[in-house]
Amino acid sequence: MITLDRVTKRYGADSVAVAELSLTVPDGELCVLVGPSGCGKTTTLRMINRLIEPSGGRILIDGTDVLKIDPVQLRRSIGYVIQQGGLFPHRRVADNVATVPRLLGWDRQRVEARVTELLDLVGLDPDRYGRRFPHELSGGERQRVGVARALGGDPPVLLMDEPFGAVDPVTRQRLQQQFLDLQATLKKTIVFVTHDIEEATKLGNRIAVLSKGGVLEQYDTPSEVLGRPATPFVADFVGADRGVRRLAVMPIESGDLFHPPEVSPGHSMLDARAAVAGADSRWAVVVDDGAHLRGWIDLQPGLTGSVGDHLVPFEVQVPVGTSLRAALGEMLQHDVRWIPVVDDDRYLGVLTPNRLHAAMRRSVGGHAVEVEENPPAR
Repeated sequence: MITLDRVTKRYGADSVAVAELSLTVPDGELCVLVGPSGCGKTTTLRMINRLIEPSGGRILIDGTDVLKIDPVQLRRSIGYVIQQGGLFPHRRVADNVATVPRLLGWDRQRVEARVTELLDLVGLDPDRYGRRFPHELSGGERQRVGVARALGGDPPVLLMDEPFGAVDPVTRQRLQQQFLDLQATLKKTIVFVTHDIEEATKLGNRIAVLSKGGVLEQYDTPSEVLGRPATPFVADFVGADRGVRRLAVMPIESGDLFHPPEVSPGHSMLDARAAVAGADSRWAVVVDDGAHLRGWIDLQPGLTGSVGDHLVPFEVQVPVGTSLRAALGEMLQHDVRWIPVVDDDRYLGVLTPNRLHAAMRRSVGGHAVEVEENPPAR
């Protein structure tokens, strides 16, 4: 756990870069420092590993004041990633990744095993990339090597200073997703600096919005920062389209779903209509005995035969936990008004536009809205 207790950095009598900043980053969480240029993001990050010495306050890592630790020892115990990876240009990839383990005095066999493990972890073949120099890599590859090097000594804490800021947008999105997958496995305690609120909301468990002089305007989850800005500064910084952005940080939950009538693929159409007569529905979801989704049927009068004869497969389905933004994107892409949600291969219910709206309002404590109980099949 990282605790900043009234941390201050002054340059001269009148220049305050960070003003009595207090916040806590719980174990295994990723905290994003975000704000405009000059708000003290990088200064705060560098005070944690004492590349910049604070003028006042305390910085604790697992209860220990970093000012009481030898700076060299402290930095070797904290991973640090900057733009373009900050690699040593004269050293090969394997030697870059081995930097901290060698400084820690690991034996050769252990170092080589760690380098191989880390390059595999970040998706780079050790045999293919280990002997290359940084200039022989793409921007995204250099950034992944930078992450691997930061993880060399298996530090509990990572500091990341706009690590994806110098790559193209497509590579950046791919690196962000790879990093999220990596963090889901490693669960490091991370402080991450960016000026991009979209990156902050995608990656962070918590977001600290800073204004000029390192003033903390809000420290909360992405959904709260986007849904309930604490100050006019935060509202202005996250933008007028924050409602749309919030779709990306809200996952689908089982309570968000509508449950239309269900019928078995073995029913006749007559039996199917009789089974759902009380629901006053124009269509039904077809689910087998194992709760596996088979498709849907139109319940209009006149259709005869079995349910299987009139079964319409779904064009798309999404797993529970998918972001509301991704689900809405699938609805628009396939031109459908509802989309089935599954847990592995088990059907849970359907998401409709009204249910999506209700989920958004609940995320910030809004009042319930009237939900559509009988959406059209298309």
